[in-house]
Amino acid sequence: MQTFNYIGLAGRLSTQKAQLTTHKLIDFLRKNDVEVIISKELSELLNRTDVPSGDDHFLGTHCDLVIVVGGDGSMLGAARAMVDYGVPLLGVNRGRLGFLTDIMPKEIEEKVLDVLNGDYISEQRFMLEMVAQRDGEAFGHGHALNDIVLHPGRHVRMIEFELYVDGEFVYSQSSDGLIVSTPTGSTAYALSGGGPLMHSSLDAIGLIPLNAHSLTSRPIVISGNSEIRLLLGDKSTTIMHVTCDGQIYQRARPNDEILIRKKEQQLTLIHPSDHNYYETCRRKLGWGKHLTEQSEED
Repeated sequence: MQTFNYIGLAGRLSTQKAQLTTHKLIDFLRKNDVEVIISKELSELLNRTDVPSGDDHFLGTHCDLVIVVGGDGSMLGAARAMVDYGVPLLGVNRGRLGFLTDIMPKEIEEKVLDVLNGDYISEQRFMLEMVAQRDGEAFGHGHALNDIVLHPGRHVRMIEFELYVDGEFVYSQSSDGLIVSTPTGSTAYALSGGGPLMHSSLDAIGLIPLNAHSLTSRPIVISGNSEIRLLLGDKSTTIMHVTCDGQIYQRARPNDEILIRKKEQQLTLIHPSDHNYYETCRRKLGWGKHLTEQSEED
């Protein structure tokens, strides 16, 4: 197992509790002889002038692990920032649902110490990249860990587009848009849109229509190595949006093309050694427990 001697801290600390958790984590890591670097945002927020700080590039080139304090949104932002540097991420949950942030605040010292001692699970997750083209020229780029979504933006109206997979025409559609989801994102917006849950180990991409104007438009799961092409219809007057992880977006016009494929660089997630995908789903999604556990509660 890889050992971590230079650890970066990042996240969005919107609450006093999250800030206290981060102070505690900094002090704990330093007590265990770990070199700690925090993001500039955390440095200003926490007023920790005693800890080195830097931007994403500095963290990416100086750290062998980044711990993200916050919710899944913080983790998604850190994933996009760190993936090209090959720096693994570990999440401490100070958000709400927290599918990507495994460690609860009360477990910090125990779980993080296990990671420092080499007792952890390392998992590869693939990301998606998007290129927006107009008249054959690229005008926008983006990448996402969860999903890339075509939608009409602020306008409540349907849009038209054609879907191609690996150069083959699949269908034309009038709808509120399309979610292109990784397995990681299948528990996020894609799930709300009626998409299937996909185990994080799958090499697959989900295509989930948003309120399609057809009763037969259903989610499709395709190979993770597929290239997806969306040709935006020329009848729409709407300025459409292509959103990456719900956090960054690109405007698009009729006749533009959106190309989506697997990103070459993969993201490494670090989990506590007792991490279990199905247990996480049970806890986060409220699935039924073992019948024996239910009987004991009754």
